[in-house]
Amino acid sequence: MSVWIWLGSAIIAEVIATSALKASHGFTVLWASIVVVLGYGWSFFGLSQALKQGLGIGTAYAVWAGVGTGLIAIIGWLAFGDKLGLPAIAGILLIIAGVVLVNLSGAAHSS
Repeated sequence: MSVWIWLGSAIIAEVIATSALKASHGFTVLWASIVVVLGYGWSFFGLSQALKQGLGIGTAYAVWAGVGTGLIAIIGWLAFGDKLGLPAIAGILLIIAGVVLVNLSGAAHSS
């Protein structure tokens, strides 16, 4: 698989796991707790595979954390009623800008 497919699957798994973490109510809801453990497990496995195939660690982590943070903020707003005001939106845009800058620096092509 491509490094970006591995990284994308890691991000999706992390977002699902984090959403389930909220639904687990402190690991008291079994199904949600299982999704948390499996989701984070797959997330770290996918991230490790992207690194193994040559994606730079700075780029991989910046994309994984940045995209995950942005998606969780949006899911929190849509699904859980979290507030998403102008400062939060600005922060998410700054995270995206940071990920773009890390990729433009050439860090994506280091091994």
